[in-house]
Amino acid sequence: MAAPLKIGLTGGIASGKSSVSEAFLSLGAPVIDADAIARELVEPGEPLQVAVVKEFGPDVLDADGRLDRRALRQLIFRDPARRARLNALLHPAIWQRLEARAAAATHPYVVLEVPLLLETGGGDRVDRVLVVDCPEEEQVRRLIRRDQETEAGARAILAAQASRATRLAAADDVLENSAGREELRAKVAALDRHYRALAAARP
Repeated sequence: MAAPLKIGLTGGIASGKSSVSEAFLSLGAPVIDADAIARELVEPGEPLQVAVVKEFGPDVLDADGRLDRRALRQLIFRDPARRARLNALLHPAIWQRLEARAAAATHPYVVLEVPLLLETGGGDRVDRVLVVDCPEEEQVRRLIRRDQETEAGARAILAAQASRATRLAAADDVLENSAGREELRAKVAALDRHYRALAAARP
């Protein structure tokens, strides 16, 4: 049996990647979440958690000895060099686990949800790049509402990621997500049909 088509799902923070993933899951498509894998890899006692604490200090742990992702995020968004060091620590292990799980899938295609797909060179590891897109002002509003970020903090987070133009230029498929949930699900259903057809047409 041929390996499944690998769809790299990405987009800026608060663009709606999770909603898109849920819609793919509802259609039976497997979704492998890089953030969930990252959390597995930094559980207490895991070698990567030890490495992260050694690199960034004990203040990135919460009272229960788990990684405080918000504290770590604040550190790395202020410092591009630290952000690069964190990516160098985590992303090889994340990709190893992503690709192993993708290879085991039996569906015609598999969705790899990777927020930093383009920032970490992951576009070359997938067959197609699907970008979830929405206006940057909408991302700012969602971050303020969802994460209680200040406007300045939200804009700093956006500035630390690949630009909207960079993502769109790298995309094979773009899913515009500034309308309602029903419209989003209809767009995902169309992509599901497209990806099944692409997978079936491969040699």
